[in-house]
Amino acid sequence: MDDTDLCFAPATTLAAMIRARTLSPTEVVEAVLARIAAREPQLNAFAHLAAGEAREAARQAEAALVAGAPLGPLHGIPVTIKDHEAVRGMPVEYGTHLRRGDVAAADNAMVARLRAAGAIILGKTTTPEFGWTGVSRSPLTGITHNPWQHGYNAGASSAGAGVAAAAGYGPLHQGSDGAGSIRMPAHFCGVYGLKPSYGRVPQSPMTASDQTVHLGPLTRTVRDAALMLKVMAGPHPDDQSSLEAPPADYPALLAQRPRRPRIAYSADLGHARVDPEVAALVQRAVRAFEQDLGLPVEEVATPWGPRGPDLARFFWPAHFSRHAERLPEWRDKMDPGFVACIEAGQHITLAEYQKMRLVKYAYCTEIHHFFEEWDFLLTPAVSVAAFPADRLQPPHWPQHPWDWMSWAEFSYPFNLSQNPAASIPCGFTAAGLPVGLQIVGRRFDDLGVLQMSAAFEAARPWAMHRPPEVAGAVPSEAALPL
Repeated sequence: MDDTDLCFAPATTLAAMIRARTLSPTEVVEAVLARIAAREPQLNAFAHLAAGEAREAARQAEAALVAGAPLGPLHGIPVTIKDHEAVRGMPVEYGTHLRRGDVAAADNAMVARLRAAGAIILGKTTTPEFGWTGVSRSPLTGITHNPWQHGYNAGASSAGAGVAAAAGYGPLHQGSDGAGSIRMPAHFCGVYGLKPSYGRVPQSPMTASDQTVHLGPLTRTVRDAALMLKVMAGPHPDDQSSLEAPPADYPALLAQRPRRPRIAYSADLGHARVDPEVAALVQRAVRAFEQDLGLPVEEVATPWGPRGPDLARFFWPAHFSRHAERLPEWRDKMDPGFVACIEAGQHITLAEYQKMRLVKYAYCTEIHHFFEEWDFLLTPAVSVAAFPADRLQPPHWPQHPWDWMSWAEFSYPFNLSQNPAASIPCGFTAAGLPVGLQIVGRRFDDLGVLQMSAAFEAARPWAMHRPPEVAGAVPSEAALPL
């Protein structure tokens, strides 16, 4: 295995080689750091690269191997952490000048678990300002570029993590998802992204987003996501909403399916616009469940779907209006779209907010009743393929000062309802841009979503695909279908 292959190798493979002492943590970290040095800042996936700390951690991991010390499941495996999360001694700046220079005094709960499992933290990945948008740019760090097309959107607030996963910056990358910010980078960058059930991975501290933010993995394989989730998940006193149940052995249970699942499909949730090329690739992926896996899929109505847009357009600016008091001092250094979003929400009253919460709860109840009949729902992950990152909307879509959600109507419903949902690569457009299929499961059935993802991955593998920015050549037409 040469250094390039090492950088794209799954964590499961690397961990086995490290345990067998056919590979050292230092070799892995040096190969990944060399790739990062060759590709940064062209892709601009890092808000902070901690190369020195990573090398020291690799040396310590190697010494532990030699000493025969107990090894965690991620011993010697490099990971990246989104800039929203606290890593001791590293900046935590949220992609904004308002937080520039902030440094975390301690690891948060999730990061501490990754370290305890033996993971080596490479640094912090980029995010839009306070994670407000589905477009990969911020006033602090600039554009984070899609590795399949320079200058194009890499998607949402975990964009740096999605780019890092696609570009071979090691196997494991942490993201968070408040309206699609794990699934959208997975879709745009051609990797796997899982938004677990709300509370599966504890937040530390909790966010002010009314329990819509979910922490989870972005990886190149489903098994790596299962491994990473197992390490991150479980209750924690820092998060009063964290789920009581300890994590299942997700990697060991991936191949099991206790009964024939009931699978539904919606092309548009009853209201969403979808680009024809994206729609065709998703429909082909849906047929793969029937033709390749022998699992019937039924196209269904989602009566609750059309009520989602009004909820999303209310709560998104309402939650970000907490930054309104900073506008007089910081407006000129903030993303203009973010400023427009804040201003759209700052006049919402508490009474209006409470009334809309009741509407939201009724909407979520409808979604959960839907899943009493169905085990899984398949949809597009996003309505469009990647587009220029200097725009909030693709040029052929309706324009708006802050509403980027018009092309992302499939993700936020399941943040509101707290269901697990994943984006898995399902094909490429004629221009060579990735497209994702969304797999949504019942609340708490994270294992089921991983199992369905693993089944689709086995039928339509994609991890051999590498972006042209990395591989050095545009994929041939023969290589594009999954």
